[in-house]
Amino acid sequence: MFSHIMIGANDINAAKTFYDATLGALGVAPGQIDPKGRCFYRTDSGVFAITPPIDGNLATHGNGSTIGFNAESTAATDAWHAAGLANGGAACEDPPGPRGDLYLA
Repeated sequence: MFSHIMIGANDINAAKTFYDATLGALGVAPGQIDPKGRCFYRTDSGVFAITPPIDGNLATHGNGSTIGFNAESTAATDAWHAAGLANGGAACEDPPGPRGDLYLA
């Protein structure tokens, strides 16, 4: 459906620390920062990237936006959630668990 997802970040190093931890819990290698200061996570199923906004303005949140990362198991999902909380994330809804046909965190 898509080739990549890129989101804006005001502090690439802090964002990299967070995503290295959370995506690392899912088996994704640490991100690589390119000469333009963007950080890329490349997998066989797609690319996730973080970037300073190219228009020079601050990055802002996408309230109501969701990006879903696949996990191999509920344990991996729980590890992803725990890594996010330990690296600057905040719980904003129910704890990890079943939601309809999915197990989400």
